[in-house]
Amino acid sequence: MLTITAVIRAREGTQDVMRRALLDVAAHVQAHEPGTLGFHISQDVDDPCLFTTYERFTDRAAMDLHNGSDAVARFFGIAKLILDDKVVLVTAREISAKG
Repeated sequence: MLTITAVIRAREGTQDVMRRALLDVAAHVQAHEPGTLGFHISQDVDDPCLFTTYERFTDRAAMDLHNGSDAVARFFGIAKLILDDKVVLVTAREISAKG
């Protein structure tokens, strides 16, 4: 199982735009990406400008399909205008999971 964890910080006052952009990606994943087994979005409790995603893929092909999707391209088109810092991406091989 391959995973991507992303840490995303929106500029102050743009967190609602970032939230909608991320939820649009989630809707695309739900409808079009059977190889994406999980796409979790979180918004920090104390800092609403800080978001994380945790994405789980069956294999490299599923991850590449997701990363190359129009939905991800649209997200980064929006995000680049409102990011407060670089997006931190960690691509990993899952070694343990509950569930």
